[in-house]
Amino acid sequence: MEIQERIKSAIRDVPNFPKEGIVFKDITPIMQDPVLSNDMLDHLVDFYKKQNIEAVAGIESRGFLFGYPLAMKLGVPFVLIRKKGKLPYEKISHAYELEYGSATIEIHTDAFKKGQRVLIHDDLLATGGSAEAAAHLVQKCGAEVVGFNFLVSLDFLDGSNKLTPFSHNIYNLVHF
Repeated sequence: MEIQERIKSAIRDVPNFPKEGIVFKDITPIMQDPVLSNDMLDHLVDFYKKQNIEAVAGIESRGFLFGYPLAMKLGVPFVLIRKKGKLPYEKISHAYELEYGSATIEIHTDAFKKGQRVLIHDDLLATGGSAEAAAHLVQKCGAEVVGFNFLVSLDFLDGSNKLTPFSHNIYNLVHF
């Protein structure tokens, strides 16, 4: 079975979470399977190893789960993009709208070198708001967004439309 099929079959649907009418795509069963987790990481390393990625930025919090090991396997720095108030050093912020309100994310001002080629990673692409905000932060730091990676894409929400102004290199492992 292909890696995408294995990942898709491991993802659990949780109805009515976080609110009525939503079907949550739960990735925690992937993390309970070390063979699948390692195979998925190896797949991502193979996909990105020749793309001249110079840093991986992970979006809090599930973007840290596979973003950090991916960066380590690629031999590049990992940068945290966190919710407002979670980073200790000098930072810049970007506010954005969510499906149910608004949020602000932050990054350290020294997170990237000027012109550094950055892959933005998160677990799920839904409406694209948090990934778009992350891309703005990367650019505010003087770096270049060269791609986005998500474990899961909810294609019916068209989140990739918000990301293509930054990069057409959007790789989703599985699609719903």
